[in-house]
Amino acid sequence: MNLTQALSDLGVTNQTINDDHRRSLDTDGFVVLPNILDDKSLDLVRSRLEKLYQKEGPGAGIEVHQESGARRLSDLVNKGEIFDQVYTNPMVLACINHVIGREFKLSSLNARDALPGHGLQGLHADWGENYDGHFHVCNSIWLLDDFSHENGCTRLVPGSHKKPVPGNALNDPMDKHPNEKYVIAPAGSVAVFNSHTWHGGTENTSTNLTRRAMHCYYTARENRQQLNQREFLRHETFKRISPAARYILDVDIN
Repeated sequence: MNLTQALSDLGVTNQTINDDHRRSLDTDGFVVLPNILDDKSLDLVRSRLEKLYQKEGPGAGIEVHQESGARRLSDLVNKGEIFDQVYTNPMVLACINHVIGREFKLSSLNARDALPGHGLQGLHADWGENYDGHFHVCNSIWLLDDFSHENGCTRLVPGSHKKPVPGNALNDPMDKHPNEKYVIAPAGSVAVFNSHTWHGGTENTSTNLTRRAMHCYYTARENRQQLNQREFLRHETFKRISPAARYILDVDIN
């Protein structure tokens, strides 16, 4: 198995995304894909996440990261069959393949819900070094609620994926950037962004709105994963998923 075969088995072709998608990824560093999850899938994912939040309690998200002012979950690959469709989605994989341009794998599949009064993040990139001619990481935000200015949508700076990392380029990454754009889109959409692009969450200024999302994050295959999928892989997960899905997780052990 190699990436070409895995992508083909998962339904990725040269026509899965179009030139407009590629142009947005190349020029802006991100693209928003509408209607990736239908209403039924949205309801199932939301229900499963809420059950996990309740079950895991104060330990929720501990496998990767916990955050004050936000609900977090990690290792979703192993926490329900409903999540199999996320990291194997053909349109998202086609976008990731276009950005990274070489063998890649899932780095992590997590969830984040910025609570009212919280969620503001400084502009950052998910690769800690300046652009070296290659893109090493690419992320996708799966919108489980409508994203709006009020509930803390994601902000991105178009064209910043080839610039130095924000910490080396900005006086204060917490400030509003004059060129920043916002992911304002309905639930079921997916925003795929080159993770070298400057981005961050905005504040959930509402009093009662959720801003639930999943982050399905990929990295070039030579890099370490954010969550070591082999270390955390459950037997029932391995048995359930296809060889192509195992390859994307980098758990296809002979």
